[in-house]
This record gives sequence, C-alpha cells and structure tokens, in this order.
Amino acid sequence: AVPILRELIERGEEEDACVELLSTILEVLYKAQKGSMGEERHGEHGNVELVRVKKHVQLILEQLLHTVNCRVMVLEQDSSLRSHYVACMAAILSQMDQDHYRSYIQAFPSHSELMDFLMETFILFKDLIGKTVYPSDWMVMNMVQNREFLRAINHFATTLTEMFLSRSSFELQLWNNYFHLAVAFLTQDSLQLENFSQAKRTSILAKYGDMRAKIGAAIRDMWYNLGHHKIEFIPGMVGPILEMTLVPELELRKSTIPIFFDMMLCEYQLTASFRQFEDEILRKLDSEVEGGRGDEQYKQLFESILLSCCRGHPELAEPGESFVALVTGLLERLLDYRAVMNDENKTYSMSCTVNLLNFYKEIDRQAMYIRYLYKLRDLHISYENYTEGAYTLLLHARLLKWSDEVNTAPMQGLHSPSLHTQRQLKEALYNQIINYFDQGKMWEEAIHICKELAEQYESEIFDYEMLSEILQRQAKFYEKILKVLRPSPDYFAVGYYGQGFPTFLRNKVFIYRGKEYERREDFEMRLLSPFPNAERLKTTAPPGPDITASPGQYIQCFTVQPAEEARARPKDRGIPEQITNFYKANHVQKFSYSRPFKKGPKDPDNEFANMWIERTTFVTAYPLPGILRWFAVTSTSTTIISPLENAIETMMKTNEKILSEINRHQSDPALPINPLSMLLNGIVDPAVMGGFAKYETAFFQEPYREEHPEDQGNIEKLQDLIAWQIPLLAEGIRIHGRKVTEDLRPFHERMEQCFVQLRAKVESQYGVREMISFEDRRSGRPCSMAWGADWERLSHAGDRRVMEAALTPKPSPRTADSEERRSERKENRSSTFFGHRRQEPRQSVSELPEPKDEKRRHSRSMAESVPGGSEGRQPPSSRDPGAAGTAP
Repeated sequence: AVPILRELIERGEEEDACVELLSTILEVLYKAQKGSMGEERHGEHGNVELVRVKKHVQLILEQLLHTVNCRVMVLEQDSSLRSHYVACMAAILSQMDQDHYRSYIQAFPSHSELMDFLMETFILFKDLIGKTVYPSDWMVMNMVQNREFLRAINHFATTLTEMFLSRSSFELQLWNNYFHLAVAFLTQDSLQLENFSQAKRTSILAKYGDMRAKIGAAIRDMWYNLGHHKIEFIPGMVGPILEMTLVPELELRKSTIPIFFDMMLCEYQLTASFRQFEDEILRKLDSEVEGGRGDEQYKQLFESILLSCCRGHPELAEPGESFVALVTGLLERLLDYRAVMNDENKTYSMSCTVNLLNFYKEIDRQAMYIRYLYKLRDLHISYENYTEGAYTLLLHARLLKWSDEVNTAPMQGLHSPSLHTQRQLKEALYNQIINYFDQGKMWEEAIHICKELAEQYESEIFDYEMLSEILQRQAKFYEKILKVLRPSPDYFAVGYYGQGFPTFLRNKVFIYRGKEYERREDFEMRLLSPFPNAERLKTTAPPGPDITASPGQYIQCFTVQPAEEARARPKDRGIPEQITNFYKANHVQKFSYSRPFKKGPKDPDNEFANMWIERTTFVTAYPLPGILRWFAVTSTSTTIISPLENAIETMMKTNEKILSEINRHQSDPALPINPLSMLLNGIVDPAVMGGFAKYETAFFQEPYREEHPEDQGNIEKLQDLIAWQIPLLAEGIRIHGRKVTEDLRPFHERMEQCFVQLRAKVESQYGVREMISFEDRRSGRPCSMAWGADWERLSHAGDRRVMEAALTPKPSPRTADSEERRSERKENRSSTFFGHRRQEPRQSVSELPEPKDEKRRHSRSMAESVPGGSEGRQPPSSRDPGAAGTAP
C-alpha cells in the first residue's frame, strides 16, 4: 500500500483520499507505539511489538517523508491540502527516534544527495515557520509542530557537525541555512511567551518548556563549533545573531550576547579591526529596535557582558570599550525614538529623529544619516512645518557637489532614479527646498537658493532658459517680501523637570518657535497633550532639587522675546519694515525673559522708582528657525536691570513703536487709525498712563542725583530719549489729524492740546530735536524712517562715554562725490534725519504743511554724531541656510 500511496501523491492524484489514508496509518502506528511502550515494561511481547512498529515507521520514513516534503513545497499557500500534509509530516517526525534519524541519513548514497536533502528541509522548515499553515490561536497544533521541528533541527545539526565541518567537506551555504532556520525558529511569534496571558504561558511551559532556550543553546554551540570557518559568517550572521539576542528572555541573552565578542575577536585577529562587524551591527540594530525589539535591560546586559569580555583581552580593551560606548549610545537614542514614534503628537518624535541623525553624522554613517533626514522631512511636512522641512532637506543638498560625479548614496524620498549625478540630484533638491521655503514664507532663504541655482545656470551649464525661470521666481519672492502679510512668530521657553520624562527631555529647557497666530494657551495645550499627568509650574524661576529629582513630571512654559543681535544698519536709508521685521524674529539664537521685582523703599505714588528687572538670557544650541521648531538651551545668564536702566529701555521701545506706526501709515494710507490713536493718546495725555512725568519724579530730582552720582550718564540718556520723543509724536499727531474722522475730531483736538503743553515743557527742559521726512517718490512702496540714534549703544546703560559721543555733533566731510550721491539718494530713497534746532513759535500740529524739498533744512543726524556713524552700513545678510539647519 505504501508504494502505491507514494506514487499517487507524487502524481497529485486522489490527494484527499491519500492524505486521509496516510493520516489513518500514522494514527494506528502512534497508538501501537504507545501501547507497545506500555507493554515493554511488563514483558517480552512489548519489545517485539515495538520493534515491529519501528519497522513500519522506518518504511514510511524511507518511502514517504521526502515525497510529503516535496508536495508541501509544491502546493500553494492557501491550499487546504497543505495543512493536512504538514500534519502528516509532523506525525512522521514525532514517531522517529534517534535510530530512525541515523539510518535515514546513512541511507543517502552520496554526500551531495544528503546535502540536497538537508538544504531542502531547512528551506521548507523556515518557510513553514514564517508562513504557518495553522491559525495563530491553534496553540496545540503550532506547539506540536514546533516541538517536532526542534527535534529534527537538532538531529540535523549533529549531522552537520559530523559530516560537513571539515576543511574538505565544509559547505558554507548549508551552514548558513541552518543558522537562519534556527534563528527564525527562535524568534517566531508563537514562541514569544511574554506576549501571552499568564495562564497560557504557564500551560505552554508545563507541557512543552521554553523551546527558545534550547535552540538558543544549540545555535551558540554550533557557532563555537565552526572554528576557523567563523570569519566566513561575518558580517552575514551579525543580523540574525542580533535578532536572537534581542528576544526578551534573560538567560537566552546572557548565553548568546558573548557571540558578539567572539565575532569581534575573530575579525580583529585577521584584519586588526572589526569594522565590518561594527558597521553591520549598527545598521541592523537600527531596524531591529525600530521594529519593536530591545529594551533597557538589553542595553545594560550588552554593555556589562561585552565590557567584561573586552577587558579580558588586552588587545581589544580600548577599541572594545569604544565600540560598546558607541552601541549603547545608539541604543539609548533608538529606544527614546521608539518610545515616541507612535505618539499622536509627533513633536517629540522629531527631537529623537534629530538626535539619531546627529549621532549618525558624528560617526560618519552617511546612509543612515540621510535616512533619518528624510524621516524628519516627512514628519515636518505632515505638520506643515515647511520651513523646517526645507532646512532638513538642505542638509542633504549640502552633502552633494555641483559635479557630474555619479551619486553613490542611496536614493531617498520621491526622487526619480534618473537622477544619476550629484548635480542632477542637488538641482532637484534645491527646487524642492525653494518650494518649501515659499510655503513657509521664508522668501529671503528661497532667494539665496535661487541665486546659487542662477549662478550654475549662467556660468556653469549655460542653460539660459532655466536661468530665466529661476530669476522670475526670485523676482516674485522679492515682491512677496514687501506685499504679503507675514506675522512674526512668538517664542516660548519650555522646561521639562522631573525624572518622569524621557532622557532627551529630562531637566532640560527648550526654546520653541510658535506657529502663526498661535496663542500661548493653545501652544501649552499642544505641549501638554503627550503628558496628561504632567503638572504645570506657575512660576518662571528654575525649580529646585525637590522638583528636578522627583519621580513626577513638571512642565514650565512662558513667553520669551528674541534678543536682536547688534546688526549693521544702513545709515540715512529708509528700509521697509517687512525687511527689518524679518531679521528681528528669525535667525535668532538668544532669547530673553524679563521678570520685574520691587526692591528698596516702596513709593505708592511712583512704581517706577523701585521697579527692578531680572533679565534671563537663553542661548540655544542653534539659531531658530532650523531643522526643528525648537532647540535646547545650552546656556543661561541673568542680569539685573536698575529702575533707571529699565526706564531707558522702556522709552527706547516706546519711541520705536511710535516710529513703526508712522512708517505703517505712511506706506499704507488705508490702515485703520485706532491703534495709532490709542498709542498717541496713552503718551501725550497724562491722565491715561501718567506719561514720563513719573520718570522725572523718580530720577531727575536732586536727591536722586546726589545719592546716585554714577547714574548721571544714564539720566542724560533718558532725557535725550524724552526729547527725541517729541518730533516723533508731532509726526504721529500730524498723520492722525490728516486721517481722523469728524466723529473723532474732538478727541484729536484734546490730544493736540495735551501735546502742545507737553512739547513746550520738554523742549524747555531738554532741548529741541527735529525730524525731517523725505517722502518716497515711488508711491505705494512701504518705507520706514531711519532712526538716527544708535539704539544698541544707547541701550548700554552706564557708559558715560557712549552718551557723550552720541550727543556730540560730528559733521562728516562733504565732497563733490558725496554731494552727488546725496542727490541720488533724494531721488531714490526716503529717509528721516534727526537733529537739534532752535525753538520757534508753534502752529497746531494738524495745521503743519506737508514738508517740501525746498523748505527742508538739513540737520546733523544722530547717526553722524555717533562714532562710526558716517561709515556706510549694509543690511543684515541672511545666514547660511545650511548652518541654520544644523541639528542640535
């Protein structure tokens, strides 16, 4: 019957009946075998029956095992017969003992035929493990199959060692297939007991044991049996061994992690380094941890076991310790990344991604670095962070050259495979970056990229058609800078305190760049959503050890101001506010927070007299914006601002605010008048804000001067700022009078009356300043008036020499050339000059005539009176976008 059954199965005929018959035969043999083993303990009859059963099993083994195996390999995955054949195969294996295996192996007529059988069997087993024929909840069937596969694998491993290990008979592919099969068996889902319920786990352990430990020990022993053949499995076996050691079973990890040291030692003895091993384990570790494997316990075990092994070998002590530090550092970052990668809020995923790409950049793994660049780019674009996406992509573009060299780096993103050269890829990246900068309203940065592309088109490849297109895009960006509304972002300082936060956040402070029109309340809600149990700190002071060392989570959030760097400003030029405002809120690395506090005797009638300011300055790792919307604070400093210095700063800001409103209304006559009305009235009407009379009472009286002689220079600065406020107010009121409606005419007249009194008082006490405005001949161009005084210099309170220099007229020499240029500037620029003038009878401000060129009288500007003020200055240039985008 068996030969007929074999013939039918081979031809694929009457398979349902064949499978049923084979199953019945195997069931009868199984019962007979169990019965004979019971009788064996009671007499000779049992032994005879057992021998007879073994012969029948031997016959089926010789005639049908290989046939059934072949049929399983041929049938489709979804065939119902396949699972029946697999059950028959497992039943045959279950009835085989050691004698059956030995005789079956010895029956092969040649070495090559045995090798073919083993290769087929290893491939078949691995396929059945990876694509199991039974549902995952059929625990008994899956565990029985695994038990029989494990017995077979271990028997075949013995065959490998005995017959395929010597130098003449060693078969690399056969051993490689064994290792991959064994690791696939160990890591299959049905054996990962930690994923089951306690009851199911207990049941499996009681009946089948933990088969992972058994196969793990076999893999370890087989590795050490390889001897001098080990080098042939490096780096190929690094990934499978790593996958095995990441299984969360403590004893398995302890017994298999030392294999890594053996690999290191093997390669080191041959090449005096283990670079191949290191590269492979770093590459594989990234994908394994991202896939969910690995934990803190593994990191600690890996570190302790390998350090112990390396220190036992003097030649590997130093390089081994460096390698262990490298891998544990990567593991820490990968675990942080995995912990947040599936969060609904991707903010922290971006931070961990940057930590990883920086790590790969530091260790010069460019392929992995580029991989994470694109992960970060995708995260940004999904959140419409187009500016940050552009800076991220720019990091890849900066790695490429303007050359026709073949691009050897792996392609990422949606770039066409036709981009073979570095020039082609860089050009494609630049065009994408320009689009992102455009969407992020960072047109200044887009212009820089356009210029670089234009230079290539014009001077390198002479593609004038592309040059025309890029110049047209560049022109549109210049137009957008002036015409499209672009609100300045708010910045927030955020501190994460307590041991409950991940390591990349724990007890650190970050500066965040808010989105357009984002309120602090909305920002805080977005910030706190990943940490529902975090407590929000109400104070802005750094917390003490009771908070930082606690096991909880505490978040501190408050608004900070970008600290504008001292930049060169063009003298006597009108710069559109849309340009200057951009540089005040972008490319910033310093931010400040001012906390007012009272010190000294209280004056209930004048709060300014003892209003001190504690100013904390935060310096971030990189300027904002960059490849993230936030960067870590690397240093902080605190300075104390005296009440007088605070008054100077307040006056400077007020004057700049008035000037800004004047510029806005000059450039856009259609603007509503209400903001200007409130600003002017709050200054000129003492009943509203108290005016600067409070400063005079607090700082200009003789008792204060006698008590603080060192403040004389600052007092003069404050007086000068008060004097300069008058011409600004005059211009603002003149514009207000021109635009005010009849309904608000009484309000305007009241404001004029207050201003006339204020001006008379200030000019009599602090002198007269004059503002001369040159209207722009090109109507419609937004324009700002240049503020003559050097604000950065005036902000350095206490520097007497600076103030004296600023107040000392210093006329610049005039030449024919300078006169010619002055005339040219009159035609093409609008500007405002400030200077002292003698007091004259006053008209009502609203009745003052429009300034005419022929009636203008040039006064020396404050800019000329400051040392170096006559030197030509250039507007601040944009930083290198690549530097801007460097990750922390």
